Amino acid sequence: MPPSPVMFEPVTLPFWLLVLILAFAGVTFASHFLFPSVRWFLRRRAERIIARLNARLDRPIQPFKLMKRPDMINRLIHDPQVAEAIAAEVRATGIPATVQLERARRYAREIVPAFSATVYFGIAARAAKWLTRLVYRVRIGERDAALSAAIDREATVVFVMNHRSNMDYVLVTYLAADRSALAYAVGEWARVWPLSWLIRASGAYFIRRKSHNPLYRRVLARYVQMATEEGVTQALFPEGGLSLDGRVGAPKLGILSYIVDAHRPGGRDVVFVPVALAYDRVLEDRVLTAAHAAGERRFRASVGSILMFVGRQLRRLLTGRFQKFGTAAVRFGAPLSLAAFLRKPHRDVTAELAAELMGRVAREVAVLPVPLVCAALGAQTDLPRAELETRADAIARALARAGAPLELPEGSVRRAVARGLEILALRKVVRLQGDRVTVPPRDRALIGFYAAPVGQHLAAVATSAAAAHPQTGP
Repeated sequence: MPPSPVMFEPVTLPFWLLVLILAFAGVTFASHFLFPSVRWFLRRRAERIIARLNARLDRPIQPFKLMKRPDMINRLIHDPQVAEAIAAEVRATGIPATVQLERARRYAREIVPAFSATVYFGIAARAAKWLTRLVYRVRIGERDAALSAAIDREATVVFVMNHRSNMDYVLVTYLAADRSALAYAVGEWARVWPLSWLIRASGAYFIRRKSHNPLYRRVLARYVQMATEEGVTQALFPEGGLSLDGRVGAPKLGILSYIVDAHRPGGRDVVFVPVALAYDRVLEDRVLTAAHAAGERRFRASVGSILMFVGRQLRRLLTGRFQKFGTAAVRFGAPLSLAAFLRKPHRDVTAELAAELMGRVAREVAVLPVPLVCAALGAQTDLPRAELETRADAIARALARAGAPLELPEGSVRRAVARGLEILALRKVVRLQGDRVTVPPRDRALIGFYAAPVGQHLAAVATSAAAAHPQTGP
């Protein structure tokens, strides 16, 4: 039967309808053929990148860390313990379970990161290395080389650190880039786009530090516990915030308690590695001392002042006048196995573990030139330079006898005093007038801030001496 002539008749369409048909055809082609091919190509490429990374990393990236974010969120909100928390909230509040489940989902979306190996190792780690080396002379403690060999390959490693500056995140990311991809908690301050996107892609998870909501706390606890059970390498700042007085502070037990509560005999061990951070210059020092003087943890650094600070440093960098902010020192303490710690009886496991870990951190904080100079100045506001050097030498000798870590230029106290004074004088924290060193009244707080770690070492020395030679009565 011959074809009907109507089948070959031209059809006239409006131009907008033709565009619409072509658009639908293009979307259909892309969704059925192009997008799957691109996703397959990108997935294969990502798998090859991760395989190469895992071949060189001391601790390979765990599959849990590589899970798709939606899958991780679903796994978290359907966890039996989260389900129990949802049921408890329903009983306590009378709000339907569907509403509570949606709340749990919202909390999980808040917390769960969206790790990207490309972003972490290709952008974050390289940027951290460049920025750290630009700003500081980095010194790494002697125990670093033997650290990996001393830890069980199957254990979950948790780096426990003091919190001196927001540069801590940058410094630790740089140092850990050849070992593993770290996961660490970040507060509400970083939940600003695009910073939040970069932080999530780097594997960090956001937490509400002051939230006491039981459901939120259970969702957060289960995420931390899942990551720990799956062997994800983590970084932990038990102080919960930046040190306002320069000392290694008392630990908060939240995240540490989640890790301890989830540990089971015979399960994967958790090895805590104490890491002590020290700086010749803390970028936020004036903000922190002001908050300490006010007695409140509110940092009043405005966006304008931050931009002005960054602008000044960029101008100095472009004109060749930029000077590094001194030394940033990292030292590693003796690792502590949670399984071994739990074999001994304890009244309060988490509190005693936290105290032990922070004690190890405090003992490893390096004494740098600026802290040494500030400790030698003490309460003095006007001192001959020769007397300052004599005081610094006496402090250094006492610390050396006690085994405290000294990171001084060429091991020389005199050079350390010269470098420390140079850094402080550049910022006008001290004034060099002939052979005298003076401190302006407004900067007394900064002297105490930098002297605090040295004072902490000296107090520990005095306590040890008193324990070794107790006073006896007549």
